Amino acid sequence: MNAPSGTARRLILAFTGLLSIFAVSSWFALGSLRDIQAGLVEITEREQGVRLALELASAVRDQYAHQAHTIILGNDSHLPFYTEAERRVVELTAAVKTRVRQPDELGWVVEIEQATAELDRIFRQRIVPAVLRRQAADVMEEHGQAQVQVTQIQGMTDRLVDRFETSIGGIQTQVREVQRAAFRWTLFFLAGAPLLAGGIGLSIYRSVARPVAQLSAGAARLAAGDLDARLEADSPDEFGALARQFNAMARSIKDHQERLVQSEKLAGIGRLAAGVAHEINNPLAVILGYAHLLQRKAEGQLADDLRIIEDESLRAKEIVEGLLDLSRPLATTPEPVDLKVLCDEAVARLAASGQLEGAIVSVSGAAHVEGHPQKLRQVVLNLVKNGVEAAGPGGKVEVGLTQAAGGAAVVQVSDTGPGLPGEAGHRLFEPFFTTKPAGTGLGLAVSLGIVHAHGGTLDAASPAGGGARFTIRLPASPPGKV
Repeated sequence: MNAPSGTARRLILAFTGLLSIFAVSSWFALGSLRDIQAGLVEITEREQGVRLALELASAVRDQYAHQAHTIILGNDSHLPFYTEAERRVVELTAAVKTRVRQPDELGWVVEIEQATAELDRIFRQRIVPAVLRRQAADVMEEHGQAQVQVTQIQGMTDRLVDRFETSIGGIQTQVREVQRAAFRWTLFFLAGAPLLAGGIGLSIYRSVARPVAQLSAGAARLAAGDLDARLEADSPDEFGALARQFNAMARSIKDHQERLVQSEKLAGIGRLAAGVAHEINNPLAVILGYAHLLQRKAEGQLADDLRIIEDESLRAKEIVEGLLDLSRPLATTPEPVDLKVLCDEAVARLAASGQLEGAIVSVSGAAHVEGHPQKLRQVVLNLVKNGVEAAGPGGKVEVGLTQAAGGAAVVQVSDTGPGLPGEAGHRLFEPFFTTKPAGTGLGLAVSLGIVHAHGGTLDAASPAGGGARFTIRLPASPPGKV
């Protein structure tokens, strides 16, 4: 089953959002009802606590009354009634204990239990024996101790009653607040849901219809052959991602077409070079041989003419070698290349042959890749030589090396020359195109072919500070054999 499109996802999300609003409002309403119900239950529990505490106070008074009757009657006839009252006090104390919530409340109940136990001990172990022995003084003394315990129990029960009643008032206040909040939020959801639904509909209309129209127009331009067609890709949603993919596709198609055209040019030149190079090289070799031989005997103007013949023949041979470089594939297995060492060697060779022409060349950074060291050195030689010629005496050429993520390498050759010609910059890598009076127009084309054979790219730019900058980007390992 196919995944829903971006538009479908937007609609699904919109309706899901509306349903979520109603779900949230319902959940909030149910939560409020739950809180209200919990509050009412708690109020009931606390009211029962008040009732039990009052009953406990009454039971304690009954217990004390039976003690008083025992003292007044002077016998133990009320002892069974007292026992029943004491059992009732213990039961009510246990029931009140289940209704307390706070640690201090529990402490009061514990004090009641202790006071009740002490009251029972005083009565059974002291008052009753003293009454039966007719010891009036001891009876009165112990009766006073019993009154102290009863007063303490009454004080604790009064505290519990006050606490229960206070908590009931607080819970009632909370329940009223929950009711008011539930009412306000219900009104908010009822009033805000239609507005939100309208806003979501308008947002979907703007964010779906317009991007679809732009995408359709861009596709039409691309189909008509406009490879520079681009879409606005600032939207963070699916349409923005689609626009970025469309732009990347358009750039890829344009780059592929440019490479295809370049490859066709190189292939045609290569076929031509392969067919005629041998036939041209043989006559050039003969011309160079005879010119070199005649220079040994020639003097004056004739020697100068022969040197011109030799120079022009060497230039023709250089052109033929450049053509052959375009047609030869690199069929060697890649090997590790230290680009820092390679660049230093290239600069040293140019210095040894006197081709730096007074320019200052520096190499900085470090990088390593796998590739064809001789061919990569040829690329660096071409770029540094071009930079030296552009910078002139006293100018600067900087070769910067960077090891990029994933093991890739970046080589930048920058010079302080006049920069790239704006109107002809896009033709720099075409065979036989040159801006130098004595150039063959093959150096950059050959360099581009070598870099492409390594799976990399070669770009040219004019920095804001002036001069020209050529950037080579090489993968860590070329695709297959180079």
